[in-house]
Amino acid sequence: MDTILVVDDEKNYLLVMETLLAGAGYEVFTADSGETALELTRRNDLDLVVTDMKMPRMSGIELLEQLKQVYPDLPVIMMTAYGTVEKAVEAMKKGAFDYILKPFKNEEILLTIAKALELRHLLTENRRLRHDLEQRHRFDNIVGNSKAMQSIFAVVEKVAQTRATVLISGESGTGKELIARAIHHRSPRNQGPFISVNCGALTETLLESELFGHEKGAFTHAVAMRKGRFELAEGGTLFLDEVAEMSPGLQVKLLRVLQEMEFERVGGSRTIRVDVRVVAASNRDLKTEVGAGNFREDLFYRLNVVHLAIPPLRQRTDDIPLLVTHFMQKFARVNNRGDIRLDPEVMKILLRYPWPGNVRELENVIERAVILCSGDTITIADLPPNVAEAPETEFNIDLLVPQHIPLPEALDTIEQLMIRRALNQSGYVQVRAAELLGITKSLLQYKLKKYQITN
Repeated sequence: MDTILVVDDEKNYLLVMETLLAGAGYEVFTADSGETALELTRRNDLDLVVTDMKMPRMSGIELLEQLKQVYPDLPVIMMTAYGTVEKAVEAMKKGAFDYILKPFKNEEILLTIAKALELRHLLTENRRLRHDLEQRHRFDNIVGNSKAMQSIFAVVEKVAQTRATVLISGESGTGKELIARAIHHRSPRNQGPFISVNCGALTETLLESELFGHEKGAFTHAVAMRKGRFELAEGGTLFLDEVAEMSPGLQVKLLRVLQEMEFERVGGSRTIRVDVRVVAASNRDLKTEVGAGNFREDLFYRLNVVHLAIPPLRQRTDDIPLLVTHFMQKFARVNNRGDIRLDPEVMKILLRYPWPGNVRELENVIERAVILCSGDTITIADLPPNVAEAPETEFNIDLLVPQHIPLPEALDTIEQLMIRRALNQSGYVQVRAAELLGITKSLLQYKLKKYQITN
């Protein structure tokens, strides 16, 4: 049942409105002043306010202004006499839904109220759908609605609850560490630490000390005992990034830890046992590295209990609009900018660019554009020259549709991509999107429902 607050300093109007609205099936509250109305609004979950314009102490416009500051989506209908129509128009500019002239006809005010409540319900439903959409598209700060990413999220949900070692592969910038963090945050170990180490950033000696720690005097400048990353990750997760860069000697020591969950610090003899879950990542194909003799086969199988292959951005272009929106909102907020929009021509460029740096490169491009755009719209001039001037890439079916996908599934994938592109180019105006696709609006709406595509 919808709840309506009626505000008027004339008791007769309050009685008339209460009788009328209660008879129409609404729950009704009444207030004879703006102050009382604000108090009732704070104490009750209201769907609509109907207020007189002219009241002592606090006018209807003043009440409207205060309500909109706290409850911006709460619709307000103004009641006014003929002599204050200009004030009513002013109120609508300040956010009132509509105004009604006194004396009013019952049918007229009931119709206006029904329209206002319909808007209220649409806003509430839209907010709920957007929240659901964000929950589906964002997975521990990872944005993606493509089938490839949804499959990865599903595996993460399953593997997170286990102790299994996970190997994440993918090009630089695809978000391997974000996936590792998602595994940790959704696991029973989420109260423990998440410790990360880049195996390609340190020499063999430094990496050994970083992983296993060292005793005082173990080497020059070792002036005190220091715990390694394995000890610091006790009860949690250790993320080994770029594990393919490990030397053969360190690979042997890592294999022992994975098998026995024990090690000695550098320069020490005491065996230390740990309870750590290991997640490793590499931008190289470890199986190829094994074949080339650069990586131990036994260590590969220890790490590769569960394998997650993160696709490059060029193979999941239907995620680009979501990522762009996410990054625009993020950097607009960080840089104290208002709402930022995207010129449709810019989206065309972003969709065709091959993104060699993957999501990380896209994030940097959008951050730069948000900072440099002079108005509230990102234009081509705000893009880096290498992106804005990138030539059209030659069509490659393998980039659009991975091999071994059945034809019906491939056709569905292409159709979804074309629909999303048309929606972005048309600013989500369905009539225009249908024209771009060469189909009717009703057919487009059918396909939007079929593929569960929303704004």
